[in-house]
Amino acid sequence: MNTLEILQAYWWLLISVLGSALVFLLFVQGGQSMLHCNVSTAQRQLMVNSLGLKWELTFTTLVVFGGAFFASFPLFYSTSFGGAYWLWMLILLSFVVQAFSYEFRRKRGNIYGTRTYDTFLMFNGLVGCVLLGVAVGTMFFGGAFTVDKTNILNPGSPVISNWASTHGLEAIANWKNLFLGFAVFFLARTMASLYFINNIAGDSDLTSKMRRKALINGLVFAVLFVAFLVVLLLQSGYRFTDGGFEEENNIYLHNLLQMWWFGATLLIGVVLALYGIFRSAFDSKWNCGIWYAGIGAALVVLVLFAIAGYGNTAYLPSTIDPASSLCIANSSSSLFTLTVMSWVSLLIPFVLAYIVYVWAKMNARPMSETELKGDAHQY
Repeated sequence: MNTLEILQAYWWLLISVLGSALVFLLFVQGGQSMLHCNVSTAQRQLMVNSLGLKWELTFTTLVVFGGAFFASFPLFYSTSFGGAYWLWMLILLSFVVQAFSYEFRRKRGNIYGTRTYDTFLMFNGLVGCVLLGVAVGTMFFGGAFTVDKTNILNPGSPVISNWASTHGLEAIANWKNLFLGFAVFFLARTMASLYFINNIAGDSDLTSKMRRKALINGLVFAVLFVAFLVVLLLQSGYRFTDGGFEEENNIYLHNLLQMWWFGATLLIGVVLALYGIFRSAFDSKWNCGIWYAGIGAALVVLVLFAIAGYGNTAYLPSTIDPASSLCIANSSSSLFTLTVMSWVSLLIPFVLAYIVYVWAKMNARPMSETELKGDAHQY
């Protein structure tokens, strides 16, 4: 491998890590989707304040994820974000309404009432999770786009990538993408239940409800994820060769078998996730499931990104023009850009250390009714 190929692989790994972190942090959206699920007003307030301490982490990670794609693989950014814009605009809308809902739901003079903003939060919890899953699904099942780099020389219309007239709506209608979208949604709800068990104290009734929800949502997630995994491993795809893109049956299964360490990582992630879910559901004294299930889910997502991009695989196949498909080699930034950004990426461990520190400080005292009655800020 030459220097450019090493840097391309390095940045795809960073993209994969950011995607994994984003899926872990989607417990915020999962928790928002449960605000009216058989909980009292007091319990709902506890849930909102518990999530309110962490919602900015999810939002920031999503922005960094998109920014990293823009900097390292700009052709993907212009093709997917710029072409399938109805899909991405709906995702963005769901996160915008989340931001102002936390700001205004209990603000003095709020004429709409907290229930209106709670509905917005639930909208973000459902739409944000499902459509993010759909967007990632296009990286396996493709999108209706073409790429012609010579268009950059056309002064009248210097547009490299062109998407179908539906501009991403067709991705939402694809049942394979929806499999992944709803799997992400129920994973987020499962993670949220585990998070509430860990973060909220003093309400045994709410904790008991969350243990039941962790089990129910965890089982639904497991069924959906297994179904998605079967569909994925039977899916054909494109591999970039000296002769261009060539179709290959069961390409993701082949990637798992050829890169066996990712297959082992997938197995470890699944075991950790199931352990965290089921022990939390049946062990009334255990509250650490969020960490086991969270790390397990992050490892699984890391593997999914890895088999989508490594091995010269087209990580964004075109369903209408296979030659326009995107892989790591044909969509990355220049050697100079990747080199400069790689030096900047050395700051990432310090950023992660800061996040861990802030998380520990916010969790120093569990969320409780006593905490809310004090001088704590209420969302």
